Amino acid sequence: MKKYLLFLLIPLFSFAQIQKVEPAFWWKGMKNPELQILVYGKNIANQNIELSDGVQIKNLTTVENPNYVFITVNTNEINASKFKINLKNGKKLISSYNYELRQRNHGSAERNSFSSKDVIYLIMPDRFANGDESNDSKPNLTEKANRNLPSGRHGGDLRGIIKNLDYLQNLGVTALWLTPANEDNEKQTSYHGYAQTDLYKIDGRYGTNDEYLELSRELQKRGMMLIQDYVTNHWGISHWLIQDLPTKDWIHQFKDGEGKYGFKRSNYRTTSQFDKNVSDVDKKEALNGWFDTTMPDLNQSNPLVLKYLTQNAIWWIEFAELGGLRVDTYPYNDKEGMAKWAKAITDEYPNFNIVGEAWMYQPAHIAYWQKDSKIAAIEGYNSYLPSVMDFTLYSDLPNALKEPESWDKGMIKIYNALGSDFLYPDINNILVFFENHDTERFNEIFNADPNSYKLALTLISTIRGIPQIYYGSEIGMRGEKSKGDADIRRDFPGGWKGDQQNAFNPETRTKEQREYYDFTQKVLNWRKGKEVIHTGKTTHYAPKESVYVYFRYNDKEKVMVILNNNEKLQTLDLSRFSESLNGISEGKEVITGKEYQINSQNKLTVEPKTSLILELN
Repeated sequence: MKKYLLFLLIPLFSFAQIQKVEPAFWWKGMKNPELQILVYGKNIANQNIELSDGVQIKNLTTVENPNYVFITVNTNEINASKFKINLKNGKKLISSYNYELRQRNHGSAERNSFSSKDVIYLIMPDRFANGDESNDSKPNLTEKANRNLPSGRHGGDLRGIIKNLDYLQNLGVTALWLTPANEDNEKQTSYHGYAQTDLYKIDGRYGTNDEYLELSRELQKRGMMLIQDYVTNHWGISHWLIQDLPTKDWIHQFKDGEGKYGFKRSNYRTTSQFDKNVSDVDKKEALNGWFDTTMPDLNQSNPLVLKYLTQNAIWWIEFAELGGLRVDTYPYNDKEGMAKWAKAITDEYPNFNIVGEAWMYQPAHIAYWQKDSKIAAIEGYNSYLPSVMDFTLYSDLPNALKEPESWDKGMIKIYNALGSDFLYPDINNILVFFENHDTERFNEIFNADPNSYKLALTLISTIRGIPQIYYGSEIGMRGEKSKGDADIRRDFPGGWKGDQQNAFNPETRTKEQREYYDFTQKVLNWRKGKEVIHTGKTTHYAPKESVYVYFRYNDKEKVMVILNNNEKLQTLDLSRFSESLNGISEGKEVITGKEYQINSQNKLTVEPKTSLILELN
């Protein structure tokens, strides 16, 4: 009897089954109608693929791994909203998948995106607030919640962010950048999300895809938007595609002394992308080396990889109604492939903004990566990347505030940093910041000195560009990088039941937290409606006695900003600024509301370690 049953069961499992389809669905009406569908199943390439409802296969690509086929269709030629992907052995149907083509939301292609009008608030979801304790651990995800482990999963989630959107709106931020929220199913330290294992699924410990969309829509109701942190350079080693590679060159692999292929760490020398003197070995190790042992390096020069990454980014933009992308480790990618990636996205969404992390310190090196860069054009390259991050200012700002003033030290560093603005093709579209999730906490560097924080926040909120602040800075949170990344990624106080102190609630903030928060709230909410700050021009004056003065102006408005980094009271002779004060009689300070008599014949006294933002009349 058992032998007879076995004989019956064998035919049921002898043929391939469709196990995965990516993307799981798509949209009609895209500017680029070509869709490439990845279909995965054991030995699926050995079977026949047919589409129902008269849908024609434009191209069917098989690769060295028979578990994959890539089906290309033209969505403009498909009349049906649904069709089946049928897997056959001869004429026998052995597996089927119902594919859906949804209708795009009206105006989707013309969606708004983040710009210099916005203030971006960076959140690590695991460390902000736990709004749903039921998802802290998941049976199908390896690492379980352990808030006692600094580098472990702490339970923060999308629901926690949604529940605290009023806090963020009142603070004055207009866009949220979340570190990657997609599934990261590595064994440990998975909370940061940069070793993703499923690019189409939100990590179950954060919530669901629908909750991610809910967050985006709740932000839109408040005039805010969601920015996704996108990783094109690497995936997690436990990603299902990495565990069963479609092609050997899907990732970069290096041969070791025993002839085996696998890991080699990047040398992180990303200037090799444009260095005319670079050796081939240095360039290869920089671009093809792995970012870390658990982060295999993707090969964007492989057309299938590039198409996968492009469609996945567009899928999330469309599905989650995103307001922008931030791209991790941008110069570590194949730059020609990434130019195609960025152009494909911005062709589909003409107003869409993408900011790349080019962690370099020389302005020319950073400006190289911005779209239409004249520096990159020398070699005939255009990245098509709209925005970059101002790591020059980030690097110079702490020293500018800590060093005694001299010819090349102190506040002159900020002055010199802005002196390189001519290198950027779109100076208003660069991200300005003084810390993020990878850096020493600013309030740690300055030993929780609110005056230094106020000077830095005033600067990034009033100069050209898009200001970005890191969660908790607005309440004075600290963190020491030398103690490990977990210390600069502490839990936001009050985000968990049972927390001893709640900084979300104004009534339970400490006196110190209120000082930080109240100043931040006033500056950011004032900034919202100031076109002169968003797109105005700048005139700045070389610092004297550790005082840096600059003006933002347009045809309608003028704002004078004074940063006194001196430990002493400073009296400014306003005649030095006469070209900017011509016709000005008075000014009102934004934070205090105090009225000042301002003209080139007057003097102005500024308190020690203080900033003034003066709206001039």
